[in-house]
Amino acid sequence: MPATSPAHPRRRRRTNRLLVTAAGVLTVGALAAAALPGSASAGEQGGKGHGHGHQHGRYQDVQLLSFNDLHGNLEPPTGSSGRVTELQPDGTTKTIDAGGAEYLATHLREARKGNAYSITAAGGDMVGASPLISGLFHDEPTIEALNKLDLDVTSVGNHEFDEGAKELARLQNGGCHPTDGCYTDTKFQGADFPYLSANVLNEKTEKPLLKPYWVWKKKDVKVGFIGVTLEGTPNIVSAEGVKGLVFKDEVETINKYAKELRRKGVKSIVALIHEGGFPASQNYNYDCDAPGAGDGISGPIAAIAKNVSPEVDALVTGHTHNAYVCTIPDPAGNPRMVTSAASFGRLYTDTTLTYDRRTGDIARTAVKSANHVVSRDVPKAPDMTRLIAKWNTLAAPIGNRAIGYISGDIVKDGTESPLGDLIADAQLAYARTLDPETDLALMNPGGVRASLTYAASGAEGDGVVTFAEAFTVQPFANTVNLQTFTGEQLIQALKEQVSGSNEAAPKILQVSDGLTYKLDLTKSGADRVVTDSIRLNGEAIDPSASYRVATNSFLAGGGDGFTTLGQGTDDLVGDDDLKALEQYLTANSSAGSPLAPPAADRITIVK
Repeated sequence: MPATSPAHPRRRRRTNRLLVTAAGVLTVGALAAAALPGSASAGEQGGKGHGHGHQHGRYQDVQLLSFNDLHGNLEPPTGSSGRVTELQPDGTTKTIDAGGAEYLATHLREARKGNAYSITAAGGDMVGASPLISGLFHDEPTIEALNKLDLDVTSVGNHEFDEGAKELARLQNGGCHPTDGCYTDTKFQGADFPYLSANVLNEKTEKPLLKPYWVWKKKDVKVGFIGVTLEGTPNIVSAEGVKGLVFKDEVETINKYAKELRRKGVKSIVALIHEGGFPASQNYNYDCDAPGAGDGISGPIAAIAKNVSPEVDALVTGHTHNAYVCTIPDPAGNPRMVTSAASFGRLYTDTTLTYDRRTGDIARTAVKSANHVVSRDVPKAPDMTRLIAKWNTLAAPIGNRAIGYISGDIVKDGTESPLGDLIADAQLAYARTLDPETDLALMNPGGVRASLTYAASGAEGDGVVTFAEAFTVQPFANTVNLQTFTGEQLIQALKEQVSGSNEAAPKILQVSDGLTYKLDLTKSGADRVVTDSIRLNGEAIDPSASYRVATNSFLAGGGDGFTTLGQGTDDLVGDDDLKALEQYLTANSSAGSPLAPPAADRITIVK
């Protein structure tokens, strides 16, 4: 049975252990990716590897299994985060429950069967913003799980910098946490796989923080991997996490190291890019290339793919949590595959790279790729079950505690979400215990990581919100910060939702009760926020008046492109935002009087 088969019986490579420098990190390895030409079959389903043809002679098929944006989701994610939508032959759609490390392990082990040349790679954000079972232990459980999955290599995502470069080094090299110590009797060994990010430089030395590339070799076959982190990382993580680092342009960096690899005789090259796109369909198996190459995907990765050197044979991407297998022509006009496997371990990508021994390059016209569902109708991998049980036992005394009650699902989905409103209300209530004159609270949508579901996730019972569930919603350990702004600054902050760095992909702040305004999506840029519609408790915002505003520490530092929110005065730093949510749920709900989902009617949206 696939659940009991050995985890890829090959010799493990332990990354060379390098000392942490004064800048706080080490040099490590790379991540794998996918290639393709026009023969990509995006609609394939199931968990079987390609295992066909080209095993001897001039050509050798190399299997590349890849996934991205796991975010420590070892247990099956709940709600919409644990489902994928599949397009059926008759044009209808089907929803499938997906994800969970026990099932991912089984699917990957089954897919590897019959593929002697197989690489497993990841596209970044393996950790960070993780559920309690991993996040409570600084993501050591996820690294252990990835080791058991026989992950060969991964690029670095923005969330790998959530706790800074020194913590990233510890996840690679092992050792007890500097503050919390060791969690078990066994010392944390670190990752068996190398991390890679070519475009992150030490600000002082101007040298890469991590090894820029890594070469996979087996017999006479070798494939090089270049890994980059999205250039905009400093705008979406805390300033402390990237202090002393510089993030360079993705395309320029990839092209630089592609030349270096070729000078070293490596002609088969895959780029691992923690940046992504937006597909034309939310069905994981839609035809991205209909009606024409690349027509089914937009966003940053489309422009990157069109400019990365033709020397690169394929791009494995991530960050946007979307699913796609697309053909985008390289600068020479040749077809090249670009893939992403959604997020949270719900999908994996199976790509066949056909290696030409005569040229040392990938024969792109022979490349095939498809996303596959990590369905839950297969046996659980016993080693993953044991790992999850071990860490759940340690987390249970904290995680199983009931902190509130809800009458229905409170979802994070939508431009304005019920859960976003709830969190903003919780932060406002908490802020008023610090300063009764607090006027409103603003919450960034990216900080709301999961929905609160009415159905029980364990033995707690339906409608019960546990600390573990709340931790999954808000895992970043941000503080609730109070600042004073003028009305003019408050209006400007709201306009920054849809202008500047947020114009192409708006980030709509979740607002506390009492703040209302109109968002006109038929307009462009800052004009989409209708200034004269902004009201606080029914009164127009006075540009010259002062307003006391609660945000989390990420926004208070100007994160997510909200530079104005980093310019407040009279700062007051409170406790962490998760405690604010816990206190609000406890104070405003009970078993007999559960909290109803907010109506999400504070922002009037015109389309």
